[in-house]
This record gives sequence, C-alpha cells and structure tokens, in this order.
Amino acid sequence: MQVVDYELFAVPPRWLLLKLETDEGIVGWGEPIVQGRLETVRTAVSSLIEEHLLTENPLRPEYHWRKLYQSAYFRGGPVLMSALSGIDQALWDINGRYHDVPVHQLLGGHVRDRMLVHKYLSGESAEKLADEAIQAREQGYRAFKTNLPGEVAPLATPDRLNRVTNQISAIRDIIGEDALLGFDFHGRISKPMARALLKQLEPYNLAFVDQPLLPEHTETFKSLGDQTTIPIATGERLYSRYDFKDLLVDDAVSIIQPDVSHVGGITEMRKLASMAEAFDVAVVPHCPLGPIALAASLQVGFCSQNVVLQEQDLDVHDPDSSQWLEYLNEPGVFEFENGYIERLTGPGLGIDVDEDFVREKAKGRVNWYSPVWHHEDGSLAEW
Repeated sequence: MQVVDYELFAVPPRWLLLKLETDEGIVGWGEPIVQGRLETVRTAVSSLIEEHLLTENPLRPEYHWRKLYQSAYFRGGPVLMSALSGIDQALWDINGRYHDVPVHQLLGGHVRDRMLVHKYLSGESAEKLADEAIQAREQGYRAFKTNLPGEVAPLATPDRLNRVTNQISAIRDIIGEDALLGFDFHGRISKPMARALLKQLEPYNLAFVDQPLLPEHTETFKSLGDQTTIPIATGERLYSRYDFKDLLVDDAVSIIQPDVSHVGGITEMRKLASMAEAFDVAVVPHCPLGPIALAASLQVGFCSQNVVLQEQDLDVHDPDSSQWLEYLNEPGVFEFENGYIERLTGPGLGIDVDEDFVREKAKGRVNWYSPVWHHEDGSLAEW
C-alpha cells in the first residue's frame, strides 16, 4: 500500500483538516493546525508530505514520524510539530482502518471503558459563569474549566484579583464539592501576581491551575508549585516530549496538558504519557479543536493509565444541536453519559468524516487570528 494523494481543507471556525489517500482506497484524516497560523501550517503539511510521504507505505507510523521529524536539521516548534501531528493522526487512522480496529487497540488495548471530559465555562462576570455552570451541571458534566478573563496588569490591584476569586467561588457554589474544577491562567499573569492569586484560590479546592506562567518560564514552575497546594499544570504550548523533559525531571508539575494536534500527534503523545507515568504525573490533554483532534486524543487516553480527563469544546452532550459535530456522518459517535465519553470502538480514529460537508464548508474563507490585547498604558498584554 502506498500514499498517493492528499487534500487540505480550511473550515470554520479555525480548523485545518487533512485527508490522506492510499492506492487501496483507504483514507485517513488528521487535524494539523496552529490556531491563527492556518496558512503557514498548510504550507508545512504540503512540504512534509510531498518531500517524504508520497509513494511510501503508510503502515509504518513510527518510522514516518522519525523521518518527518529527524529529516530536518532545524526541527520542532509549533508549526512543524503541528503539521507533523496532523499527518501522524491520518497515518494512524489508515492503520486502524487497514487492520479494522480502533487505534488504541494497536497501541496496546484499552485500560478504561470511558473517559471523563470537562466543560469549558465562559463569562466576564460571576453571575454569567454561575448560569453556565448550572446549565452544564444539568447537562450531565462533572468536570469543568474556566479561564482568567481579560488582561491582568503586571502589578494588579487587589480588586482585580478579587474579581477572579469571586468568579471561582460562584462556580464552586453551583457545581458542589463532588465535581472537578480547573482554572486556566492562560499565561496572562506575571510571576508575582500568579503567586498572590494562587494563594487566594486555595480555599476552592481546584483540581489544577493551567499555565500559571508563560511557557518561556518553565524554570520557575517548580518554585511556584512549592508555594501552593493546588496542582500545577502546563503543556498546551509545548511541542514534544523533549520540551516536557525538564518539567518532569525537576518535579515541577503535577499534570501535563499536551495537545495531540501540536505535540507530534498520536505517536508522540502516547510516548509522552508513558514518560509522565514514570514520574506519577497525570495527563489532561488540551483539545479546544474539532472532532478529528478529539478522536485522536481519546485514542491515546483509552490506552494510557495516567490520562485522567479530556478537554472538549464540541457540545458532545447534545450532538443533534452541535454545529461542530456536523463534520461527522454520525454526530453521536462521542456517546456522552454522566460526564463521560464512552470508548470509541470503530476502526481507525473511530469516527467517519462527512467529506461532502467538509468540502461545502471549505468554500468559505477561514481567517481567524489570536486577539491582540493591550494594558491601560498602551503596552501589549498576554491573550
């Protein structure tokens, strides 16, 4: 069997989808994307496939991963690793379909029957967040995450930090103590303010705090974690197991959050989960993306003991109304019950992409960029 062709589709809201074709008619799908750099990643995917994958046997994903990564003297980073991620997902999808088994079966078999998923809560006020939490609890979710709203000055006032704790307090009151609650700093806050805010958040029994500092400052994570009882997490802006290595060796984090569309795909995420397991570090994969990325991420989670919670932003509780699950022929494939997604059992990634719908949505222009924020004094703020 050989890889003979590929197509890339830019579709709303900000996704890039890859279709990889073989001469035996087996097709694999992947989701290579850096949000806000879609066209750059498109070029990288085309370059990697045309230089290294066309006419090759797709049933060697480990070899192809090494070749796509190692063939470049300058390697790694968000663009190249995200391009590699989508290709790797598509290769594993082909492998599973060829052998007529889900990908997790090829990776050692499942260690769990279902995966707990969390619901993202958004809002600029405590009241809005509380309303969303009530609705999400009624929909069956048992795990939640929200993020730091708006920019935060390098030296923030007590009132600004108190607004955050009031929002967390409102959510905790609604969801109760029998639910998980994570909080994403999103790298928006300076080191002194991160320490102050972590102290204020301790009474609310958070499951984790995500990206309390920017990924440029990973050397500070250990000292920050030593000063709080809240588990520290990071990883959505790290791009291979090599980027995570020092965090694990230094005992700097309790949870890592790799993204299967940025960290090198299924091949690398599986290795990273195994590496983290040796340090008793849990994995909560980042995935605010489409159904292909979610399916790929879940395939790793179903066969990895320390993957304990999965991000999703697709309204899996109501597939008939979810505009993002319309990209699938069977929107209800992510069977949701009591806060969990049941194990995918179909071949490959376990989903079937509605190619006609993808082609129709790809006719429009997708042009999403990260917002640019400023502080009151006109200086740039972190988004």
